[in-house]
Amino acid sequence: MRREDLSDLAVFLAVAEERSFTRAAARLNTSQSSLSQTVRRLEARLGLPLLSRTTRRVAPTEAGQQLLDTLGPALAGIEAQLTALGRLRARPAGTVRLTASPHAASTVLWPAIARLLPDYPELKIELSVDAALTDIVADRFDAGIRLGEEVDKDMVAVRIGPDLRMIVVGAPGYFLSHPAPRTPHALAQHPCINVRLPTAGGLYPWEFAKNGRRLNVRVDGPLVFNDMSMVLTAAREGFGLACVLEDQAAEPIAQGQLVQVLEDWCPTFPGYHLYYPSRRQVSSAFALLVDALRYTAPRKPRSRPPR
Repeated sequence: MRREDLSDLAVFLAVAEERSFTRAAARLNTSQSSLSQTVRRLEARLGLPLLSRTTRRVAPTEAGQQLLDTLGPALAGIEAQLTALGRLRARPAGTVRLTASPHAASTVLWPAIARLLPDYPELKIELSVDAALTDIVADRFDAGIRLGEEVDKDMVAVRIGPDLRMIVVGAPGYFLSHPAPRTPHALAQHPCINVRLPTAGGLYPWEFAKNGRRLNVRVDGPLVFNDMSMVLTAAREGFGLACVLEDQAAEPIAQGQLVQVLEDWCPTFPGYHLYYPSRRQVSSAFALLVDALRYTAPRKPRSRPPR
C-alpha cells in the first residue's frame, strides 16, 4: 500500500465517524475542501461511492460501511502499536557493546552497569574485557574505554573516571636487604617486575615526573607478566619492585604487605574516558549508559577566611 492510500483512508475514516466534513476538518486540522477532494479521489480509485452526501448530513454507503467496519479496528490497532513503540523509544532498550581493560571494567564500568540494569530490564550490555587496544569501528563496538591520553582526536571522548596514578611498591621484607630508591635512576640497582604491553608487545617503561621534569625508565628484573594481579603477587612476596595503579595497591599497603617508594616522583594522569566515533548515531540505550558513566569531579571545599 502506498503512503497516500493510507492517508486517504484515514481521511475517509474521520469523515465517516464524524458524519460531517466540518467536524472531520476540525479533527484533522485541515480544510473541508481538502477532505472533500481526498474522499472523491479515493472513491474514483475504488470505483465505488463511499459516502452519501446531502445538505444536512453525510453517511456511509453500503460499501463505505463495509470499509468503515474493517478500517476502524485496523487503524486503531496501528495507532496502538505506534503508541507502544513510542513508549519503547522513551524507555531505553537494546544492546550496547563495549570493550574495556580489566581494571576499567571492574572499577568504572561494572558499578554503573549494576546500578542501571535493575531499573532498565530492556537494556542489554555486552562487555569485552581485553587489555589490548581495540579498533571499535572494525570490531563493531559501540564504544571503548581508554585512558584520556590514549583517545584518538577524531573520537568523541567522555570522561568517566577520576585521575589515576602509577606508584612504585615493594614488600617490607624486600627493603630489609635493599635500600629504598630515592630517585628513579636508582631503580637500575633493583630487580623490578616488568609488564608486557598487550598491544605493542614491548615492556612498559616506568613513567615519572617531578618539578616539570619528565623521566621514563626502562627497568630490568627476573619477572615479566601481562597480568597486574600477578605483578602484585610477586611484589608482595618480595621478588622485586613493581609499578602499579595506586588503587590496585591501596589494600596491600593498608594491610602492611607493600610499601610505597618514590612517592614524590609519581604524578597523576587523565583517567578513563569512554570514546566513540563522532559520526555515530546515538541510541537511547547508549545515551543512558553514557549519562550513568559521566564523571563529575568532586567540588573542593571553600576555604574560610580567617576570623
